[in-house]
Amino acid sequence: MKRYIPTILLLLSVTLLMTAQPVRRVRSGIILVDTGKTVRAIEPYKANYENGTAYAGIVNKYKRMFPEANVYCMVIPNAVAFYCPDTAQAWTDAELPAIRNILSQLSADVKPVEIFDTLQAHVEEPIYSRTDHHWAPLGAYYAAQTFAKVADVDFKDLSDYEPRVIHDYVGSMWTFSRDRAVKEAPEDFVYYVPRDINYSATRIIYKKVSKRVGRKRHRRTISWLTASEPESFSFFRDYEDGNSAAYCVFMGGDLNTTSVVTQIRNGRRLLILKDSYGNALPSNLFSSFEEIHVVDCRYFLQNMIDFVKTHGITDILFANNLIHASSPKTVQAYERYLTQKRTNSHEIQ
Repeated sequence: MKRYIPTILLLLSVTLLMTAQPVRRVRSGIILVDTGKTVRAIEPYKANYENGTAYAGIVNKYKRMFPEANVYCMVIPNAVAFYCPDTAQAWTDAELPAIRNILSQLSADVKPVEIFDTLQAHVEEPIYSRTDHHWAPLGAYYAAQTFAKVADVDFKDLSDYEPRVIHDYVGSMWTFSRDRAVKEAPEDFVYYVPRDINYSATRIIYKKVSKRVGRKRHRRTISWLTASEPESFSFFRDYEDGNSAAYCVFMGGDLNTTSVVTQIRNGRRLLILKDSYGNALPSNLFSSFEEIHVVDCRYFLQNMIDFVKTHGITDILFANNLIHASSPKTVQAYERYLTQKRTNSHEIQ
């Protein structure tokens, strides 16, 4: 029997090598998993627990500033938390401990929306894009479902939505990695439009403006935001097959403050404070709230205290992906929103 052991071990080793996913690291630290049409590009995570603590602190501060409102915190995992092979774990920090660090420091009157296990349960489904750094609309749907349970509001089954498909989608990870394997592995971008729900949407559009100032060696570029007047618009934007901006089907992207009025009459008015991951959340909640207001953590020129009062906000959801929740700029922006005076122009860094 002993003489067969090396042969068995060799066969096991060959089998493991054949079944293991190919993995490599490319430009900007992007991790590529698998090959061919199923290649997945993953953005690594750099942990900063101090910044995570500060993020929990600003969520807690909003609860103190708005004691009558329900305040929730949803820290959204990135794809690396679910799809990074063991052989590439050294190229990224673990996300789950960092998420737990934030949630553990929320005050008792802030409601955590824990979606890690929710997403883990659906990891075999297309809940994250392979060629883009965002989650897919299906992942946002499952996260919104979990939030609705915490908020104790109605929520529609996925069968009540019309699935729409943008074919041959290659998202931001081609730009980030510049690896042809990503460009040559397009995917379907599937999003969901609620059926039989009447709603109207308005937006304030922000525009970035830049100008060179100073003389010769001391010249520098300054940039600022300008805000439009509110206008009606279609919440969903159409894109043709192959368009790399398909994720912008929701509200046309980040450069808006969006307000949606639905047919629901439950007195619940939701404010979502988000980065681009949060763009895919609101349309899942058109049957859950009377109004939904969406504010980005980079683009907002109003005073938050006035905004909450004017719109009678009853619920505030922080919905940031972990990379943004670990950034001091996110905390600084939410802090500034509480004190800034309403303006139609604001200099940015």
